[in-house]
Amino acid sequence: MVFDARDKEIALGNHVRYVDTGTIGEVIDMKTKDDIDWVKIEKTNLWYRSKLVELLDEKDLKKKSFEDDGDDEIDIDSLKDKTLDFESYQMDSSVAEGGG
Repeated sequence: MVFDARDKEIALGNHVRYVDTGTIGEVIDMKTKDDIDWVKIEKTNLWYRSKLVELLDEKDLKKKSFEDDGDDEIDIDSLKDKTLDFESYQMDSSVAEGGG
């Protein structure tokens, strides 16, 4: 048995969220190595320590994304990229002046 950060049992096919980055994905494999439980998430194809993910409920999966592209999942990585793009703009007080 593999348990998440809130001590809920994780099964194959469950959806989990990696708490550090918000990555959401379906659990496609599980293993225990050196007394540490691991889950493999389909979206990234990476292994995560089970105590660093949280099991998602069905209601958590039905949230709409910020862009209405028909995808029911919020893509955290895409939002981070957009934030970085926005932060690259430079504000300058001399760009526009009043007409008075």
